[in-house]
Amino acid sequence: MSKADRYQKMFPVSWEQLHRDSKALAWRLLDRGPYKGIVAITRGGLVPAAVLARELDVHLIETVCISSYNWKDQDDLRVLKHVESDGEGWLIVDDLVDTGSTAKVVRDMMPKAHFATVYAKPKGRPMVDTFITEVSQDTWILFPWDSEVQFVAPIVKLSEE
Repeated sequence: MSKADRYQKMFPVSWEQLHRDSKALAWRLLDRGPYKGIVAITRGGLVPAAVLARELDVHLIETVCISSYNWKDQDDLRVLKHVESDGEGWLIVDDLVDTGSTAKVVRDMMPKAHFATVYAKPKGRPMVDTFITEVSQDTWILFPWDSEVQFVAPIVKLSEE
């Protein structure tokens, strides 16, 4: 199934919004620490992990590298790099939990870690412990690293087409 078939809505997220939402996530996580370190799920979890590391004063950052998305479809999951730990005292961070398939792989890898995402969809939400914003399953979240500013015709011009 292609992206066009699965996603009926678009939710654009700016750099500023991502920073605000990541900082809100830090506030939610504050009383659950301290953490030994943060495990960022690449690539999407890198930016929120950097914000959380600053706000929670965590200096040890590790990565779990999983490839699953391309711009058209969700591919098969491939673990490119893992972490050797049961997760005790660790915080796992990702930008989004969608279907939960990536989260399940990492959760199985580090079952004792606290799992946090900035955004969550209903199918994946049970896989994470903490999140900030929930969006519908048929919403494509357009992250700032996947977009750029460009000219858009005025509404009046679009209605003439």
